[in-house]
Amino acid sequence: MTFKPADFAVWFELPVSDLEKATRFYNTVFMTELNRIDDMGPNPIAMFPYESDNGVAGHLYPGKPPARGTGPTIHLACPDSLEATVERFGAEGGEIVFEPVAIPSGRFVYGLDPDGNSVGMFFSNPK
Repeated sequence: MTFKPADFAVWFELPVSDLEKATRFYNTVFMTELNRIDDMGPNPIAMFPYESDNGVAGHLYPGKPPARGTGPTIHLACPDSLEATVERFGAEGGEIVFEPVAIPSGRFVYGLDPDGNSVGMFFSNPK
């Protein structure tokens, strides 16, 4: 039998060198408001918001990021156009490392956040 859950990815964690600075970066780039939580575990975290109780999201935490561009890539949904998100990403100190890629469900761009975490910015085609 093959395991086939509704969502194989269930959570992500991004280590950042400065939680406040990284929270501002992601809030600005993705036009959102990460929720700071200081009492959920061994470290304070900044949680990405999600719409439903069973949504998939993740958080930033103070930690040691992997060497620049060597960790896994997290793909995040663009709040508006791919181009506008990419522009904010660069303006806030991120680095774009690959031109837009088109796939049947949308388009995405690879970038490195200021800590060197690999981030895909994904814009879904209208349904």
